[in-house]
Amino acid sequence: MEQSPASASDAQPVCAQEALDLLNCVTQSPYDQDKCIRLLNSLRDCVLTKKVKKFSIADQEAKPSDKKT
Repeated sequence: MEQSPASASDAQPVCAQEALDLLNCVTQSPYDQDKCIRLLNSLRDCVLTKKVKKFSIADQEAKPSDKKT
């Protein structure tokens, strides 16, 4: 099933909702490990389906690494 192109107003990075759900899960107290594992599996399925190679945060995409050598 193909997705129709998203308009600029509702465009969202690939697997963004799955990633956000997982991040929010791990911050919840009490921590629900079973729920987070389900969300992790959902994110993994999305990554495999959409053939995602790497995630990045928008503010860090164009910036060089701040790591010192």
